[in-house]
Amino acid sequence: MPHVRSIWNGAISFGLVSIPIKVVNATESHSISFRQVHLDDGGRIRYRKFCELEDREVTTGEIGKAYEDADGTLIPITDEELSALPIPTARTIEIVAFVPAERIDPLQMDTAYYLAANGVPATKPYVLLREALKRSQKVAVAKFALRGRERLGMLRVVDDVIAMHGLLWPDEIRSTEEVAPDASVTVRDKELDLADALMDTLGEVELTELHDDYREAVEELVAAKASGELPAAPPAGERVGGKVLDLMAALEKSVRAAKVSRGEEAGEETGEEAGARTGESAEVTPLPSRRSARTAPKEVGGKKSTSTARKTAAKKTVAKSTAKSTAKSTGQAAGKATATKSTAKKTAAKKTTAKKATGKKTAAKKATPRGRASA
Repeated sequence: MPHVRSIWNGAISFGLVSIPIKVVNATESHSISFRQVHLDDGGRIRYRKFCELEDREVTTGEIGKAYEDADGTLIPITDEELSALPIPTARTIEIVAFVPAERIDPLQMDTAYYLAANGVPATKPYVLLREALKRSQKVAVAKFALRGRERLGMLRVVDDVIAMHGLLWPDEIRSTEEVAPDASVTVRDKELDLADALMDTLGEVELTELHDDYREAVEELVAAKASGELPAAPPAGERVGGKVLDLMAALEKSVRAAKVSRGEEAGEETGEEAGARTGESAEVTPLPSRRSARTAPKEVGGKKSTSTARKTAAKKTVAKSTAKSTAKSTGQAAGKATATKSTAKKTAAKKTTAKKATGKKTAAKKATPRGRASA
């Protein structure tokens, strides 16, 4: 592989088959690195390696390895002693099993390497192992030693190359017990339906189209400052801090935004409409600030405050009470007037009756003497 430096040379042990290979890094970092500088004058800050006993700077060739014991004692270990250790993986990638790919937990995956055939004699067994992995649709689990320790690896086929992923040992994976949520939360079917709709709307993506926006922004910043220009002001984004978003409303808004970004038409559905559709209200509740907790917020747009509304309601209640009282008094007065008229009519009737009776009696008296005289 031209222009690629191998970091390890050895062989793949495949039963009794040995395949000479070269190991090269399969990935490369494009991160922008920064240097430490002195703020006063811009001078570079460098770290120098000093020997504690001689109090002088030493070169890389004078530096070796040592193991520090519990009591602080340093035990020197040389590279030759490490290479001579009686382990089969010192210069060999030893395949121990072939398993389905789903048996490998992605949490175990570490650095990736490409394995290249080292020389023409290695080509035939290399291709044999590659095609066997393809046809079996399995991956190979292997052990190898690299950078001073034995490691676990997984071999799989990428295009026409055998790739090896360094794997963490199972006991290096931390338990999830201390990370899982403590609170018991129930997720409703409506929320799951909206989450499924969001997943379907986002769909799939070509990973080759994704790029590092942050790195590009840093490069533009460096280029602007190098040319003496002022860096462009960042665009004002929508701030979500300080708000408690209703989960249903957030999911619905995400679905509509995803549809718009994909060029699909999204209905202008408000939170109230969504609440009516789902049978719940979807609200965005702002967190009260310290100032708003002390002072009641002023209403905008001609709306009355709570205090004014209470006063108005009280006035209306008093007016209604007064109207009822007036109506009652008026009714009582009308009743009294009616009773007075009735009493007057009865008195007049009695007087008329009395007059008629008196007239009859007088007529009778007059009639009686005249009868006696004629007799």
